[in-house]
Amino acid sequence: MHTSAGSWLRHRLGRAVVLSYALALILPAPGRWLRRPHPLPPSHLTLHAAPLLLSLVLFSAGLQVPVRALGALLRHPKALLAGLALHLVIPLAVVPFVALLLQRTPDTDGGSGLLTAMILVVAMPVAAGATVWTDKGEGDQPTMVGLVLASTLLSPLTTPVLLATLSPLLSGGYTHTLAATGRLAQGGFALTAVVLPCAAGQLGALVLPARWLGRLVTTVAPSAMAGSLALTYVNASGALGSVLTRPRPLLFAAALAVAALVCLLSFVLGRVAAHLLRLEAATASSLTLACGMNNSSASAVLITASLPDKPHLLLPVLAYGLLQKTAANRIVTRLRPAPTAAGT
Repeated sequence: MHTSAGSWLRHRLGRAVVLSYALALILPAPGRWLRRPHPLPPSHLTLHAAPLLLSLVLFSAGLQVPVRALGALLRHPKALLAGLALHLVIPLAVVPFVALLLQRTPDTDGGSGLLTAMILVVAMPVAAGATVWTDKGEGDQPTMVGLVLASTLLSPLTTPVLLATLSPLLSGGYTHTLAATGRLAQGGFALTAVVLPCAAGQLGALVLPARWLGRLVTTVAPSAMAGSLALTYVNASGALGSVLTRPRPLLFAAALAVAALVCLLSFVLGRVAAHLLRLEAATASSLTLACGMNNSSASAVLITASLPDKPHLLLPVLAYGLLQKTAANRIVTRLRPAPTAAGT
């Protein structure tokens, strides 16, 4: 149920993500402007572009998932429960391994800065943008939406547990910084920007006549993909400028290497789990994406708020954001379900 414009964008989503990062590097000013809150006179309301774009993505995802499909997911929750378990297990397996490798580097703090950034990434819920890649790859959208919602609803419990468990791997003041940053993550952001928009989409799918729903989806779906790209641009614009004003090539290489390792291991472990569970192609694709795609945008916001004097820690977060989208593009291409023969 896609327009020609939506189909065109779906097939070029990977390249469009890279262009979003390039645009943030070349022309960051509009993105920085969008990151700032904008009052709406004469009311006392304030416009925040990033949460609105995120809400659009989730509204579109909820709109495209039949309510019956979510009911079936609850009756057969193997993929959902596996995804939630892996969301906790993978950070506990990957981060200590990376910490061991970083201890062998000449960095005076054992790479604690880079490790702090990676912990904040992997402790976040499943990225809402994963629903866009699931749509591109014709994956199991009910499973993906269920994982985004469930991981977000559980994040006030799971995020502090992961941060507390992994913080002993850090040295210096990063342990206290991680604890303080975790407290910032436990606000109402997840409810207003993730759960409510997705629920609104589900309500629309439930009550709208099929004809109206079809028209709405063909309008909202490409808008959501464009919104996802805009959100990528806005987040990158807010971070790249402060990092590139004082370039540090060695730090950049280390951040890229650490982000690539964590991203690769997360996706590989998700793919192995999907294979062991013998999931069909569409569900395997969604589970793999959920394991590797964490809400790096939320991590970037938390680092900016809690560590304004350490903008270099945004480097691994931005690198992870780009790498997870690149990997997602490859995964949805390779695990795309085979087309059903006509007439069967």
